[in-house]
Amino acid sequence: MSVLNWQKSSYSVEAANCIYLAAALDSTIKIRESDEPGVVITMSPESLRALLRGVKAGEFDHLAR
Repeated sequence: MSVLNWQKSSYSVEAANCIYLAAALDSTIKIRESDEPGVVITMSPESLRALLRGVKAGEFDHLAR
């Protein structure tokens, strides 16, 4: 099993509210939160790009209110 190189978002300021991403050897992207580091979401790079486009377009803003 390989060790993942987790990268913290520069927008994550507080230690308890951090988002981390890592590229796995199988070409998938792993995402986790500092609150629940044992819970890891796996997605394809294409899915991550679609998610980021939606976030940038404001499609999920209503969820953060």
